[in-house]
This record gives sequence, C-alpha cells and structure tokens, in this order.
Amino acid sequence: MDLVIRGALVVDGSGAPGRRADVGLAGGRIAAVAPRLTGRTVLDAGGLVLAPGFVDMHAHSDLALLRDPAHTAKAAQGVTLEVIGQDGLSYAPVDDRTLGALRSQIAGWNGGGPGDDAVAFDWRTVGEYLDRLDRGPDGPSSPGLAVNAAYLVPQGTVRMLALGWEDRPATDGELAHMKRLVAEGMEQGAVGMSSGLTYTPGMYAPTAELAELCRVVAAYGGYYCPHHRSYGAGALGAYAEMLGLARDAGCALHLTHATLNFDVNAGRAAELTALLDRALAEGVDVTLDTYPYLAGCTTLGALLPSWAAVGGPEATLARLRDADTAARIRHALDVEGSDGSHGVPMDWSTIEVSGTGDPALGHWVGRRLPDFEAARRLLLDDRLATTILQHVGHEENVRAIMAHPAHTGGSDGILHGAKPHPRAYGTFPHYLGHYVRELGVLTLEECVHHLTARPAARLRLPDRGLVREGYVADLVLFDPATVASGATYDEPRRGPVGVPYVLVGGEFVIREGRRTDAVPGRTIRRGRRG
Repeated sequence: MDLVIRGALVVDGSGAPGRRADVGLAGGRIAAVAPRLTGRTVLDAGGLVLAPGFVDMHAHSDLALLRDPAHTAKAAQGVTLEVIGQDGLSYAPVDDRTLGALRSQIAGWNGGGPGDDAVAFDWRTVGEYLDRLDRGPDGPSSPGLAVNAAYLVPQGTVRMLALGWEDRPATDGELAHMKRLVAEGMEQGAVGMSSGLTYTPGMYAPTAELAELCRVVAAYGGYYCPHHRSYGAGALGAYAEMLGLARDAGCALHLTHATLNFDVNAGRAAELTALLDRALAEGVDVTLDTYPYLAGCTTLGALLPSWAAVGGPEATLARLRDADTAARIRHALDVEGSDGSHGVPMDWSTIEVSGTGDPALGHWVGRRLPDFEAARRLLLDDRLATTILQHVGHEENVRAIMAHPAHTGGSDGILHGAKPHPRAYGTFPHYLGHYVRELGVLTLEECVHHLTARPAARLRLPDRGLVREGYVADLVLFDPATVASGATYDEPRRGPVGVPYVLVGGEFVIREGRRTDAVPGRTIRRGRRG
C-alpha cells in the first residue's frame, strides 16, 4: 500500500459509531480498513478522527477554482468536493450575447466582471466549462484543481439564453429551447439544475415552466436545487411550492440554504420540518443543506424588486439613475417589502457591506447602510458589484433545521470581496467544533454523516462519502478536541484549527496544517465513476 494511516478513530460517514483502525491507501483509493496494516509510508494519526472528505453542497467557487490554484479556503476545512453552478446563475451554458451581462450581474459573487481578465472565458457549453476546470488554474501545463467539483445547470442562465431578462411566460418554442439546453447540460456531465427564484431572470419562471425543466432533469437521474421564492414573509409557502413541484415532476429535490430568516419567521423551524416530514412520508425524494451561521450573504442589487431588473444590468442602472423610478424602488423596498428582499420591508441596519467591485469604494466595507439613498448611490457607483451580509437569522431555527435527518452541509461561501462571510472559510470546522463539541446539537457520527455520505447519496456517487474499501481516498483528519473555525465576522479569512491533514484522491492537499502544491481534484460528472 502507498500509505497507511495508523490508529485514527475512523468515523466512516455511515453514522455508525467510530472505531480505531488503520486505513490503507493505494492508487488513490482505500485499499483496506483493518486493525493493523503495513505500507510504504505510515502516518501516525493517534488522537485524530479520520472521516470521508466533506462535501460542500452549495459553493460559489465557479471562478475561484480557476483563479486560485491553492483554494485553501475550502481545502483547509476538509472539503474535497464542491457543488457549483448554484442559485440559477453561472457561466455555462452561455453565448456571446449573454456572457457580458451575466458577468456584470454576478460579479459580486465571483468577481469576473467587465474589465476583470484574471480568467479567460474561453468556454460556452457546460461540457466546455467542465473541461476548462479539469485543465486547472494554470491550463494544460498543470491540470487539476485543489478539490473536486460538480456542476448544476443554472436555470436563470438558461432562461437568459432563451428569453433574455423579460418577465413573461415562455412561448412553446422558448420552453423547448430551455429543455434542450438543460438536457445538453445533463448529457455533458451536470448533476442537476439550480434555480435562484429571488434572482432575475430565473424568478420570472412560473411553477409550470420549472416543472417542465425538472422533468428533463429527472429523466437523467439528476436533482433540482432551488433557492426558492422567499426566505422571509412567504418562506413556508415557497418551500411548499418546491415540494409540490418535485412531487408533480417526479424529480429529486434539494432545498438549498434551507433557512427561515427575518423576524416573521422567528421560532418557526418546526413548521418547516413538519412540511419536510409530510413530503418524505408521501415519497418525495428531498434533502436540504444549511450553513451554521445567522447572517446571510448576497449582492446588494439582489434586494431590488424584480421589475427593476427587467432588461438586464444596464436597464437596472438606468432605473436607479432616474429619480422618479428610484422613488418607486425605494417604496417597494422600504414600505412594501420587495420580492428581492423576501417580502419584508427593509431594515437597513441589518445590511453590512462585505465587498465592492471598485476598490475606490472600499471605505464602505464593514459599514451598515443607513438608508435607501446610500444603497442607491453605492449600486450606481459600483455598477451593481457590491456584496452584502444580511444579519437576519435566528439561532433556534438554525439548530432545529440542522438536526433534521434530510440535512446536509453547504457553505454558500462567497470568496470574493474584501470582507466575506466567515462561512466561506469556516463552515465545516464550525459544525464540528461549535455545534458538535460545544453544543451537542449533533453527535460526531451524525454530523460526519450529514457532511459526507448523505450528500454523496444525493449526488449518486457510488464510491465516495464513506471510509470503505474500494472508495476514492477523499479523506480528512481532524482533532475532535480542538477543531474549530478560525474565521469570524471581523476576520473572515482566518483559517481553521485542528484540521492537519486533507487528502483528495489519495494525495495530500493539506499536510501538517499547510497547503501542499498538489492539484488532484477533477470535475465529478453525472454517470462517470471515479
């Protein structure tokens, strides 16, 4: 065997109690799990837990994987697989007409806006994008990624290609076009489809249109991953819509960052879990993910009412410049509660600027926005590239939802910006340190199961997510007594503690707490083993 990891407490991902064992690796896979093994190299792991690598079910690393070969933000947490293409907006499939506007719209998530040439956008299809990822940040001379990546076809991007930013039902021809694009993306390796139903233009799709696309996804064995229509005033109805859609379309469902936020939802997690339990009893194949923090994170422009975004980013900026239209936008936000702000009138004191596209506006980072006029000026000056934190969560809801048996972990980590959300750098150690060791919301074995085997099952990966002979050697070793997130809201890029070793495909990407230069990660494509 190439490597024997000796004497760790093996928490194998199944939920079974941990046991002391040696784990032997050969050819990038787990060759044996036994009381005593020998190999060419031995790593003494006494005092550490050995678990499958963590799966980040909601990641925004679509460009970060290409910008940053080290990708330490995720590798250092023990993440060995990220699911990207989230919230209905990503960079494939695209055409020359839509790419520029799309880059502007989600620059706050990923960078990559107009004038940012750090990544060459030399792909157009899903397959070409996945091929580009496999070539790695440095291209053919250094193929591979820090961690593995799976991709969801983004429904908003698909609608953009077929209809632009128009708020209307699709024609029969446009719907057929969207279905072809989804089918092509699935055939080229996507594992499912995402939506961002508080983001334009995906939010313009009626339920029946989404159901038609989900039937295509289901035919390929994929799953639907919606950011549903509200996490605020209409949250429970929005969850019910998605559960009903999945039932009618016969499509597996994964509810992404499944939170209940804002004052209207304080203490209502039991209502959500009851909805989930009824759906599961009726045979709906549903899972969900959460991040273990109270604040949300998105772009400032996402809060605007959807009618203000019709026509795309340039049309949005024109409306913000016009005083009369800006007054209508302010009323929608401050009085009515826009659909972009989840139907809740704005409390600007909850909005903290976390990043700007223009470095000259960096003095805003870390500050709360006082009112709409300040937000309007910032959106115009930064051309919609501003990222924010929303301090609107509830601890009792976070704990109750993460304890549900359908739960998995997802960071929703936006790595771009001067002061990102700490979940981008700390989600998985925070689960293990705070919610397992300190609070006991989950047992160690339960938590590891939530972060490994359960998401691997949702992704239909036959050889990942467990410490088991024949499985890919995506592994993490951590100290259960010390593991913790170093990232805080004040210092969000501090690395975790207590995670000394991480392996991807049997290669160390973290060794003795430091990033190696290995890039063994690859795209994980639907229907492809290994």
